[in-house]
Order: sequence, then C-alpha cells, then structure tokens
Amino acid sequence: MDIRRVNPNIRSTRQAESRAFYCDVIGLEVYMDLGWILQLGSPSNPTALLNLIEQDATAPEHPDVTIEVQDVDAVHAKAVERGAEIVHPLTNEPWGVRRFFVRDPNGAVVNVMAHSSRRP
Repeated sequence: MDIRRVNPNIRSTRQAESRAFYCDVIGLEVYMDLGWILQLGSPSNPTALLNLIEQDATAPEHPDVTIEVQDVDAVHAKAVERGAEIVHPLTNEPWGVRRFFVRDPNGAVVNVMAHSSRRP
C-alpha cells in the first residue's frame, strides 16, 4: 500500500489567529484555504502538513487525522471487508479528492483520501 502522507487535523474556530500563529511563529506556509479548512505546510518539506478545520464541508464528523494513499478504493474495500466502522462514505468531493472516514480501534476518525483524476 502506497501511503503518501499523514497529517493531523486540528479543530479551529479561530482560523485567522491560528494562521498567524502557525505561519508567523512556527514558520509554516499556507498550502490551501477553502474557508472551512486551512492547510499549512513546511516550506522545506511538502509532506509535513497541518490542517486546521472549522467544520468539515460534507462529513458529519471532524477527522482527527488525514492519510493520503495512492488507492483509496482499495483501502476502503479492506476497511469494509474487516468490518471497520465507516463514518463518512466513499465520496468524490468537489475540491478534487476522493475520500472516506473510518473509525480506528481507539475511536479516532481517520480521513483516508486520494487526489482524484479531475484535479490538475
């Protein structure tokens, strides 16, 4: 299984203050800002990412972590086969990812995603 990156998701109701802290103090850069999610990353390591999420745009729960994989359909099939709780169904999202949420044995919600072919 090809795992491309793993990054934490922090709940944030203070996006402007959080952006200032993580960019001005820590030194991260804004990689993506969709209004409800702000993705920050290291200027020297593009796989070192942090997501600040106010409220997920389509899912009912806040994911604790995001794991980008090469083949999200294969991971979804494996999760279903093993009886894992699917929290958010396999979905093609309008911002260019295909993803699903699954609950791990500790109760954490994991956003498993891949960039869709529609994305440039």
